[in-house]
Amino acid sequence: MVNLPVSRQYAASLLEFVLTAGTPRQPIVVIPARLASTRLPNKPLAHIHGEPMIVHVWRRAVEAAIGPVLVAGGEVAIVDAVKAAGGEAVLTRPDHPSGSDRIFEAVQKVDPAGRYDAVINLQGDAPTIDPQAVRAALAPLADAAVDIGTIVTLIRSAEERDNPNMVKAAVAFGDPVRGRPLVGRALYFSRLPVPSGEGPHYHHVGIYAFRRKALARFVALAPGVLEQRERLEQLRALEAGMRIDVALVDSAPFGVDTPADLARARAILTPK
Repeated sequence: MVNLPVSRQYAASLLEFVLTAGTPRQPIVVIPARLASTRLPNKPLAHIHGEPMIVHVWRRAVEAAIGPVLVAGGEVAIVDAVKAAGGEAVLTRPDHPSGSDRIFEAVQKVDPAGRYDAVINLQGDAPTIDPQAVRAALAPLADAAVDIGTIVTLIRSAEERDNPNMVKAAVAFGDPVRGRPLVGRALYFSRLPVPSGEGPHYHHVGIYAFRRKALARFVALAPGVLEQRERLEQLRALEAGMRIDVALVDSAPFGVDTPADLARARAILTPK
């Protein structure tokens, strides 16, 4: 009987170890950006209150305070803009098929020895993103079994649920752990409202935290059958047996894809 409190303490310590054993010790945030955009030409350099949009995204990533921040630019103009603002940037090939390929080239250039053990892929068109959302993407990697972390937010309307441009995640959420984001295993991603039946649906936000080895494996894989059918890159990882866990956040950032989106971002970021 006298050992019961010790047992509880041991169990709590063991749970804490299991939940944090995989936590990356030296993560890096990499922001891929390129000028080619059909709906908003030269998007990364679009000015928002005197600074290029890519610089605003870089600042949000720095505010997340989880590690160094690097911009992977597809053109010299992007690299120059970031460096002029005091940031770090590296020039990458302009013809990468995805942001994942671009960040892999960038991190291999700046860290060929593999010192950074996790790479957060933050899209360069989200100047209003909450730094807490960037941190949340890293939370699932506390479990050593997880290859890739990402985030979702609760869908609150039928219009959002049925919108094929709003990607849905089928997630098995576990019990909440005090002081930690709610994290669950992603079983599938779709443009359709999955799963069927009564219950909540979750909007997937495309911020990814890769373990370094997982990123190397991912970019070496050929596009998957489901990936090509749904037009969702993350399904390549699931098809290959990689594990993706998600953290639940309060709200989703919006990506700037059109002149109207840019006007909205400028309104939100108006200096007070």
